[in-house]
Amino acid sequence: MAPRKKDSDPRGGTTGASQRQLRVGEIIRHALADILAQGGVHDPALEGHIITVPEVRMSPDLKLATIYVMPLGGRGIEDVIAALDRNKKFLRGEVAHRVNLKFAPDLRFRVDERFDEAERIEKLLRTPAVQKDLKTDSDQD
Repeated sequence: MAPRKKDSDPRGGTTGASQRQLRVGEIIRHALADILAQGGVHDPALEGHIITVPEVRMSPDLKLATIYVMPLGGRGIEDVIAALDRNKKFLRGEVAHRVNLKFAPDLRFRVDERFDEAERIEKLLRTPAVQKDLKTDSDQD
């Protein structure tokens, strides 16, 4: 039997996630995005925030979901994470109703830092030294 191909991880390294983990993570991501978009969580800290859920990673046994979130504009991220943690039990119950799994996974909320990393790389690419190197490489072709 051939070894399983590992998926590339934008945060560095490889996830090694199975197709099942990826599929369940995506289903849970959609369910949480719907709950948050419909204003299903009644918490003052979440009011006025549009929250994106770009990724959900599942543990191999599907009992833990790590949910990466980012409020639009990146403002108040600590308050948003704290509010989601306070409402974790409610959100877990909502996910259990919407997603047909043997066990409702525990939810763990984390800040999605991909946007910050992409911005940092973009700034580096715009520096004069990198621009000079890029120009030199394209002139040699």
